[in-house]
Amino acid sequence: MREGEADPGLYDYLPYRDRPKIAWPDGKTVAVWVSPNLEFYELDPPANPHRKSWPKPHPDVVGYSHRDYANRVGHWRMAEMMEEHGFKGSVSLSVALCQHVPEVVENANRLGWEFFSHGIYNTRYSYGMDEAQERLIIEDSIRTVREATGQTIRGWLAPALTHTPRTLDLIAEYGMTYTCDLYHDDQPMPVATRSGQLISMPYSLEVNDHYGFFIYNMSPREYAQTLIRQYDRLADEGAQSGTVMCIPLHSYLIGQPHRIGAFEEVLRHIAADGRAWITRSGDIADHYLAQRGAVA
Repeated sequence: MREGEADPGLYDYLPYRDRPKIAWPDGKTVAVWVSPNLEFYELDPPANPHRKSWPKPHPDVVGYSHRDYANRVGHWRMAEMMEEHGFKGSVSLSVALCQHVPEVVENANRLGWEFFSHGIYNTRYSYGMDEAQERLIIEDSIRTVREATGQTIRGWLAPALTHTPRTLDLIAEYGMTYTCDLYHDDQPMPVATRSGQLISMPYSLEVNDHYGFFIYNMSPREYAQTLIRQYDRLADEGAQSGTVMCIPLHSYLIGQPHRIGAFEEVLRHIAADGRAWITRSGDIADHYLAQRGAVA
């Protein structure tokens, strides 16, 4: 992607109803993946001149401690419920969590969850980085996750959704196969990069619990109903060509006692419906790329 371009040419335009058909395993119509954001926030991080880390003057004890609920309580409650209903996580990981709270990472790894990078800290941003700095972040992510889990990360969600013009080219160069940073489609799509083979993995802002509770001010029941409507529509449309539904979560939000029950109804609905391929992001990428290669 070149700076200053109105259309950076990241992907081709393809009308929704005029594409090669995607077929998911066993005749399923929608691939469903849950993305717990396992994050670490610094109480008093270094200042970035392009964006403040906390809305209040540092140290923001309230914001920090609210988010720390995730690693102390919320993750464990959410993970137990996901496991009970047969959902494996695809983790958007603040890589520093491997050192700060290794117990959470170890638990997710034992459950068979996949890890992809969400940067090092969610309080340090890509804005203003030069290429050497951004390469170090990517290399640190690959090395740290491999040492902590034995996994090699294959996907990327930029820290706090912050980017540089070269981010997608760099992650493709380092061998990653999918980015979660494009919100433009309900199906995987090829992404144009200088090297490698990168696709966009449908993530979501619209049904992200952060947006549901902080932006749209939904009640737990309203958020659950939104997820069910999202699923039912994508499962219907996927009968023509397979769709993808991502459920992005932050356990300091969805893992609260007053919200988790409504979320369980969503998991129960999807698991019982019969049309969902309940899977992980890397498995979706593998299946899509294999099918696309066969078509090509």
